[in-house]
Amino acid sequence: MQSLPKGLAEEVSRNLVMVARLIDEDPEGAYAYSRIALRLASRVAAVREAAGFAAYASQKYSEALAEFRAARRMTGSVDLWPVMADCERGMGRPEKALEMAGAPDVQKLDKAGQVEMRLVAAGARRDMGQLDAAIVTLQSPELASHSVQPWTARLRYAYADALLAAGREDEARDWFAKAVESDKDGSTDASDRLAELDGVEFVDAMAEDENDSEAGSVREADQGIRAEVDDVDDVDDVDEVDEIDDEDLDDAEDERDEERDEERDEDRAGDGAEERGDDKDAPRG
Repeated sequence: MQSLPKGLAEEVSRNLVMVARLIDEDPEGAYAYSRIALRLASRVAAVREAAGFAAYASQKYSEALAEFRAARRMTGSVDLWPVMADCERGMGRPEKALEMAGAPDVQKLDKAGQVEMRLVAAGARRDMGQLDAAIVTLQSPELASHSVQPWTARLRYAYADALLAAGREDEARDWFAKAVESDKDGSTDASDRLAELDGVEFVDAMAEDENDSEAGSVREADQGIRAEVDDVDDVDDVDEVDEIDDEDLDDAEDERDEERDEERDEDRAGDGAEERGDDKDAPRG
């Protein structure tokens, strides 16, 4: 970054920090930030490398390979050789990855890089359906060592997975167990694979509590319905209620009939009084 103006260097750095933060949880988000940094400083090797890893995490292998090659040309370093070979695998060219695994550049890698290259080569063998060759590729002093290194868990896990794919389940179980022992930061799912082989089924306690709560609600609702039904003792009680309602209805209709008869009688009496009043007031001759 020292070759960039201060303001530009700060802006590029901010984008690279976001790439590092997001690359595991949100690869596409990391990729978007890497493109911004790349647009601002495409001639900086660190930017090209970060863009390569962001593209690699997003499974854009062709683009990632192009960025890694650019970074390698700028620095002359061989550190990216294994991930470049893995990009070849991602693009469906395992033969090319194997060719790179046998290149002189591999001898220039440090121990971690050489183990990574071995993992890539074994993966390429598996891509080609050569399971036995993949198992042999992983058999190495690093695999047999009792010391735990940053790559130990991944190497043991890859070996166990290859054994399982080859139908050697007992051996696979032993190596998954060894992978668990060395996987202190949980970088693999070796514990889950081991439990699966042992027939252990994990229960989600939170989900179980939610199911119990839902079952309890159903039981309460059912009890409420039963209580309402119990308020009516039997079918005869229902009939009795219906009979009472019918009697009330008949009484109401009789009352309305009587009221209408009384109103008619009053109207007739009123009409007669009006006729008598008219005769009294008429002029006499």
